[in-house]
Amino acid sequence: MDRILLDMHTHSSYSPDAEDSAEAMCLKAAELGMSVYALTDHCDVNFWEEAPSPDTVDAMMYGAGKYALSSITEQTELRERFRGRLDIIVGIELGQPMQNTEKAELIVNDPRLDFIIGSHHMNKGVDDFYYLDYGKMSDDEIQSLLKDCFEQTLEMCRSADIDVLGHLTYPLRYICGEYGRQVDISGYEEMIREIFRTLISRGKGIEINTSGLRQKYGRTFPDFEILKLYRELGGEILTVGSDAHRTSDLGKGIPEGIELARAAGFEKITYFKRHEPYFLKL
Repeated sequence: MDRILLDMHTHSSYSPDAEDSAEAMCLKAAELGMSVYALTDHCDVNFWEEAPSPDTVDAMMYGAGKYALSSITEQTELRERFRGRLDIIVGIELGQPMQNTEKAELIVNDPRLDFIIGSHHMNKGVDDFYYLDYGKMSDDEIQSLLKDCFEQTLEMCRSADIDVLGHLTYPLRYICGEYGRQVDISGYEEMIREIFRTLISRGKGIEINTSGLRQKYGRTFPDFEILKLYRELGGEILTVGSDAHRTSDLGKGIPEGIELARAAGFEKITYFKRHEPYFLKL
């Protein structure tokens, strides 16, 4: 079995859209021989309370205030149980922190956390990108959606207390991958540059999210050209994560992601402890 160096973006069954237990995910990570492993269960703070109705769109993601904190508690216990076998990084994927800043602050101040991925899964007042029907949208509507996405992502990068930005270009998983719509995002290059400049100035980083490699999209989030832009602007903090939601996907695409990092000019990749970056040479 090939050794997987690390995986910095994964989900256990504490995430409502994931399958396997936190313990099962850690056992698989140890089996793969990882140097470090991060569990980053969902905490979409705009879904902090329970769903108003079972018929609510994205109802399963509501109640983050309970399941995210439960995940952090079990991760802390697992870190001790696996000590000497697996170096567990206690993490969370903080979704839409600007849409509920009070609860976001509660999470980021949790002293048990090592690592926070900041992610933007949905524009304010709009359903998750997963639920939208891009087949019914005009090109202009899709471009407007993307513009709002990058603007709100930039706001998060300016203000939220995160360690890395998760899966930049995430909407393309659905727009291009699932719906086959071809979109040109070159018009957002300056906004993406500003996102990167902001993160770099704050000592924050980005991730290579390899989930797109095993999906219809067929590319990482972000892809090589955007990753190279981050490096050219001086970006150094870079994590690599599979975004696995089950043990069978753990570590998938990590070797390819590392090769992509090398090709973009990176000589090391990052993991975090107590929100401090540590580097592994490639």
